[in-house]
Amino acid sequence: MTRSRRVAVVARSVAPLHGTGGLERSVLDLVRYLIGHGVHVTLITRPPRGDADEHGVAADRDSSLLTTCFVPYRTFPFAGRRGTTVLDRSTAYPLFGRRAGGLALALAREGRIDLVHGYGASVLGYATRRRDAQAPLVLNPQGLEEFGATAPSRARLKRIGYLPLRAAVRRCAAAADRVIATDGALEPAVRQHLRVPADRVRVIPNAIDLPAFDRLATTGAAADTRRAAGILPDERVLLSVGRLEENKGFHVLASALGGLRHHGAALVAPWRWVIVGDGPYRGRLQRAIQAAGIADRTLLAGRASDKDLHAWYAAATLFVHPTLYEGSSLVTLEAMAHRLAVVGTMAGGLPDKVRPGVNGWLVPPGRSDALAATLSAALAEPDRLAHMGSAARTIVEEEFSWEAAGAATLQLYRELLPAW
Repeated sequence: MTRSRRVAVVARSVAPLHGTGGLERSVLDLVRYLIGHGVHVTLITRPPRGDADEHGVAADRDSSLLTTCFVPYRTFPFAGRRGTTVLDRSTAYPLFGRRAGGLALALAREGRIDLVHGYGASVLGYATRRRDAQAPLVLNPQGLEEFGATAPSRARLKRIGYLPLRAAVRRCAAAADRVIATDGALEPAVRQHLRVPADRVRVIPNAIDLPAFDRLATTGAAADTRRAAGILPDERVLLSVGRLEENKGFHVLASALGGLRHHGAALVAPWRWVIVGDGPYRGRLQRAIQAAGIADRTLLAGRASDKDLHAWYAAATLFVHPTLYEGSSLVTLEAMAHRLAVVGTMAGGLPDKVRPGVNGWLVPPGRSDALAATLSAALAEPDRLAHMGSAARTIVEEEFSWEAAGAATLQLYRELLPAW
């Protein structure tokens, strides 16, 4: 192994140590890809939750190529234990970034790493003091929630609350040699919000590790899952996956499904709506479901293991992602890899993935009327859904697999370190 094949990956969360959200899985896939291609990775993150095993990060890769360093992540009173509230993300997160980035800086000064790949504000300590560190900095800002994921009812308060985090992420971007946009549709937002010139931005999509993904997609699970949930054989399953927060738009979908009875397809296509995920918006979503009159057709499945989540993908007829704001959306890619057509919104990176008329439909965010009409049309064409699902899988294979994204990442590293 050459000296110039050592990368510090710095992130506040990684699967399976801190859950299985989009950020966590993205970091995990990057680490595993790099290890699989002979790169020694120093993973700098916060301590694992509960009894999570750090050896699960390497999985079947060469664990000798992974060094894990844990940096304390101290939340403030009332800031939330999970690092997801606005208060936590604007206080504890930047402080973690100073510590974690500072550790990366020390490793770079000692000549123990050759490149730093950071997520969001996690590399703040590196960005603020890197003058005498030779290791280039690659920044992946992920979904930029702090710049735009503000539901209308709380937009002003959230925008004020996120001021410290926005400043921290911009500081990291200013110091970065390259900034990654995780979708072509997000590139203008990255340049606008982070104030970086176009020549320092590279589009490398969040991607799926298809071989690992397919190993989880076992046959027979779909029928068992439907049966256990009491879903009848003729009922079509509309599946949504995500953390229960207002910006995911699940309340908009509830309203749309409440109005679906006005469309003819509902008379010939019985359906059930299944939501996999949990979060602070659960109570309000339950009330929205009751108000829409669809409680008997809705299942709040809660958090699911990887095995159970893949079983729901296999059991579904259509994936519906009604988000008001989005980053890249790995769950949409997962649904597409399971050969599901998608009804999504024109938000974040979804237009890069969902091609109207090819593998799904896109509607304006927040428009329950447009969502209802689109769902009615989709349910009326089951044969078309199957064709769209096949097209969705092909799009993932050709554009959003880690074979493609990983190769682009290594090429970016070579751009900054020609000796690679």
